[in-house]
Amino acid sequence: MRVPRAHSYVYAMTEIVDVKASSEPGAKPQSAAWLRIFALAYDPLLWLGEIAGMRRRRAALLADAYGRVVEIGAGTGLNVAHYPEAVTELVLTEPEPGMRKKLSRRVRQCGSATRIVDATAERLPLADASVDTVVSTLALCTVDEPERALREIARVLRPGGQLLFIEHVRASSRLLAACQDKLVEPWRHFAAGCRCNRDTVGRLRACGYTVAAQNVVWRGMPAIVHPLAIGRATRTVTASVEHESEG
Repeated sequence: MRVPRAHSYVYAMTEIVDVKASSEPGAKPQSAAWLRIFALAYDPLLWLGEIAGMRRRRAALLADAYGRVVEIGAGTGLNVAHYPEAVTELVLTEPEPGMRKKLSRRVRQCGSATRIVDATAERLPLADASVDTVVSTLALCTVDEPERALREIARVLRPGGQLLFIEHVRASSRLLAACQDKLVEPWRHFAAGCRCNRDTVGRLRACGYTVAAQNVVWRGMPAIVHPLAIGRATRTVTASVEHESEG
């Protein structure tokens, strides 16, 4: 199958960022150096997509956030300016140092009273049933263990709590889905772990969430990340993840 030319740059970038991984068996898919570069380039890479509608969608989604809010994979903080007054406490989790540096700068610029935490979505340092709203925008595509992350989110949500999300999803078009499958590894290397072909809504339902979502197109971005699911998931089962001791 012929891959659309619009995505040819993904292969070129992968050749650059994956040199270490290809020459050293067992090396991590992305080097620390590339993750720092990607953090610096992240906002410019998303700029056209943001002005083509993503900024408006962030604001509309986050208007429903309330109470104690935890955002997983907060990245460079593109959501920060959109949180409403109904949010009484905001905890931003982000495991990548380069992203956290830019996130801290954006939080200071916005004058937001927030807490930034070095944590992954699979291992949230929060008490059971302690959060009203969890936010995930373009984050569940990146986590290494999505089912574990969803169980962890369910653990920290209070009864009646909500997960608000905007996520890359697998395309409904067979042709575009085939392109996603073809390019998923080059894109993952380029985009710091993003898997563009996940069935996140199906995974949410399989993990016991009730989901209300709509499918939209992310204009201004490469076609393989055009398909987005935007919506709200509520906790319908009790789920927990025991934190394993390190050692």
